[in-house]
Amino acid sequence: MKAITKPFAVIMGILSLTACNANTKQNQQDLAINQTVIETNLKTDKPEIKVALLLDTSNSMDGLIDQAKAQLWEIVNELSYAKCEEQNPNLKIALYEYGNDNLNADEGYLRQVLAFSDDLDEISKSLFSLTTKGGNEYCGKVVKTALDQLNWGDKQDDLKLIFIAGNEPYTQGTVSYKEASKLAHQKNVTVNTIFCGDYNQGISGFWKDGADLTHGDYMAINQNKATVHIASPYDDKILELNEKLNKTYVAYGYLGRQKMEMQTEQDLNAMSYNKANAVSRTVSKSSRLYMNSSWDLVDAEKEADFSYEDLDEKQLPEDLKGKSKDEIKSYVEKKRVEREKLQKEIAELNIKRKTYIAKNSDDKNNGLENAMVNAIKTQAKKKNYIWE
Repeated sequence: MKAITKPFAVIMGILSLTACNANTKQNQQDLAINQTVIETNLKTDKPEIKVALLLDTSNSMDGLIDQAKAQLWEIVNELSYAKCEEQNPNLKIALYEYGNDNLNADEGYLRQVLAFSDDLDEISKSLFSLTTKGGNEYCGKVVKTALDQLNWGDKQDDLKLIFIAGNEPYTQGTVSYKEASKLAHQKNVTVNTIFCGDYNQGISGFWKDGADLTHGDYMAINQNKATVHIASPYDDKILELNEKLNKTYVAYGYLGRQKMEMQTEQDLNAMSYNKANAVSRTVSKSSRLYMNSSWDLVDAEKEADFSYEDLDEKQLPEDLKGKSKDEIKSYVEKKRVEREKLQKEIAELNIKRKTYIAKNSDDKNNGLENAMVNAIKTQAKKKNYIWE
């Protein structure tokens, strides 16, 4: 582990050769400090579930975007139980929007919102940034772009999936969906199509054909159906534990402070739907998939190449400045123990919560979460994935 500065600071240093005044140099030094992160070797031999979510953000898709925001944490929670060859796979999610008039017409009215990331807070932030506006929906173009731009890798055990959701014919645009499907097959990526509307209308619009060509699943959902979150007697206690869980993070550097703020912001975004959704997020935060080793010393310490000797005292939180390495280590260890205890409590309460919800739910889910989870489980079985 070592503290590094991002290439942006290096570029700024080169530019300074043409403007070598004291103020400029000082500004560059400040930028370098602000960009300090914890660099650890995150490469792993674990299998990965890679999901690219391509969402239509044209005018009629407000309901779809709301479902994505409201159901993200339940999807993550379900995937946290996956196993492959006795290993728990990592999860990476990428996000694209398409079909929005605010997007560049020359690029096909599409935009990569987020490349593959395991930063769940960043994924949540990206989803909540989406807004809708009428436009042209080019499915073949956005599928091909995601295949070309994203790093899909070549590991055989990885589960590589695209989910594209929309409500216009799948054939629109100059890029043929059949051409995109051939590329997906070459990259061992399965394309799953989600038509927002009547099942048969989606078939006539070639959404099913788009899935069949890559052995994916075709689904139709009611995008305007409000997400139903069932309150349980355990919700208040879980949210209370979430407040304590947040206090176990030891932020390092300017990025750490930013990420702590983002963590709180995404807690509030989840709560903006209702309390039960915030509970689902808390469960995700207590799972193995919520990793923050780039800025949190508790998570960073778990990495093989982490070293307390590499820490820059200037980047430490106020509570740790002036402390010896042994004192810092003791402090981080205390926070780790606190966190693990809280995570265990949350997991135990969630078991009771899930049992309560199962007994009190008669909802026939026809939304994004159900469609995605069912498709992922079906395709995961082909690669010997199981659910705990």
